[in-house]
Amino acid sequence: MQGERIKLPWKESQQFTYYLETLPTYHLVISLTHDVPAVIFSSGGFTGNLFHEINEITIPLFLTCRHFRSNLQFVITDYRPWWVSKYNRILSHLSRYQAINPAADGSVHCFPGAVIGLVYHENLVINSTEIPGGYSMFDFKHFLRQSYNLKIKNASEIEKPVLILISRRKSRRFLNENEMVTMMEQLGFRVIVTTPYRMSNLNRFASVLNSCSVMVGAHGAGLTNEVFLPDGAVMVQVVPLGLEWASANYYGDPASKMGVKYLEYKIEPEESSLLDKYGRDHPAIADPKSIFSQGYSAARAMYVDGQNLKINVTRFRKIIVEAIKLIRQSPLK
Repeated sequence: MQGERIKLPWKESQQFTYYLETLPTYHLVISLTHDVPAVIFSSGGFTGNLFHEINEITIPLFLTCRHFRSNLQFVITDYRPWWVSKYNRILSHLSRYQAINPAADGSVHCFPGAVIGLVYHENLVINSTEIPGGYSMFDFKHFLRQSYNLKIKNASEIEKPVLILISRRKSRRFLNENEMVTMMEQLGFRVIVTTPYRMSNLNRFASVLNSCSVMVGAHGAGLTNEVFLPDGAVMVQVVPLGLEWASANYYGDPASKMGVKYLEYKIEPEESSLLDKYGRDHPAIADPKSIFSQGYSAARAMYVDGQNLKINVTRFRKIIVEAIKLIRQSPLK
C-alpha cells in the first residue's frame, strides 16, 4: 500500500487526495480547483517607496489584469501584508477574490491558466498600442478614481484653488518652507503641507490629492502622487542640482500623458546646500557630469541623499503665478 494514491469524489470544487506514505500514518493534501486564471506576481522589490510601488507593481497590475474584468485570482509571492492592506482597494477592483499567499496557504491550487509576472512599459507610462483594449494613463487614472471613490474629475471643479506642498524630512528638504507657504497663501491658495507619514495611508490621502489644483514638491517619490490629481491640475517639480535628467524622465515627461500640466523650477547653485558645503569651484557645483562618471552610488550620495534646498522665494513666485494661469485655462480633454 505504500505510495498508493486514493482519490475521493469532487465536492464543492474541492478534490481531496489522500496519500498513504507509511501506514498507518495518513497525509492529507487539499487541492482547490479554480475556474478563473491566476496572475502570479511579487510584492517584494523596492516596495516601501511610493514611486516603485506605483511604477513597478500597480500600473503593471492594471496593464496585465484590467481586461480580465475581475475574473482572476492573485497569487502573491514575497507576500507583504502591509502592502496588500495599503493597496487593497486596487487589488479588490482588479480581482473579486482574496489574494493567495502561497507561503502561508499550504494548499495545492489548480487553475485553468496562469499569467506569471506583470507587463511593464515605462516610468509612469502606459503605451496604449501594446495592450489589449488600448488602455492609457487616462484610463488608469479613471480606474484610480473608481477604486478610491474620488469625486473630482477636473481641477476646474475646485472653487478655491488648493495647493499641496510635499514636505520632505530627510534629503532635499525645503529649508525655508514657511516662507514658501506664506508666499503661496498670499497668491490666494489654501495650502496643505503634507509629510511622508500622512501619504502612507492612500485610502485617506488619495481624496486629499483629488481636491488639489496644484502639487509642489522637490524631485522624489512623493511626486508619484500626481496620479491622484484631477485632470487639468498642475504639478510643479523643484529640480535640485544634478537631477535634471531624473526629474524629467521620472515625473515631468509622464505628467502630460495622465492629464496633468507640468512646470519645473530648476534651482540655482545658491539655492543648494551643496554650495555652502563645497564651494562654487567644486565639481559637485561646477561639473556634475564628473560626479556621475564615478557611478550611481557617488551621484546618489551627492545629489539625492546629500542635498537640501533653500528656495529663492521671489524667483519661485513666478512659477506659482504661471501655475495659477494654467489652472484658469480651459480643462484638458
